[in-house]
Amino acid sequence: MITRFTPFLLFPESKEPPRVIRYLGDVLPYAIGGLLVVYALRNTDLTGPTRGIPELVALLVVVVLHLWRHSMILSIAGGTIAYMLLVQFVF
Repeated sequence: MITRFTPFLLFPESKEPPRVIRYLGDVLPYAIGGLLVVYALRNTDLTGPTRGIPELVALLVVVVLHLWRHSMILSIAGGTIAYMLLVQFVF
């Protein structure tokens, strides 16, 4: 509970947050997205039988969904679902 309530105590809505906090709020979502891409694709075997096709299609689904709806949750969920369907039923 402390971690949930502390930001509201430190940065009340009536006060403008410090510049560094606004900067982190602008850059961290993209940095986390980049880390997720690297983490998800780090063990992709391009010489295996699927040649990384399910991963590539899932990555394209993530990009298209994010460009369409600008929702990180929808993009990640859509890419995960696409990947799981491809691995289970196609490859």
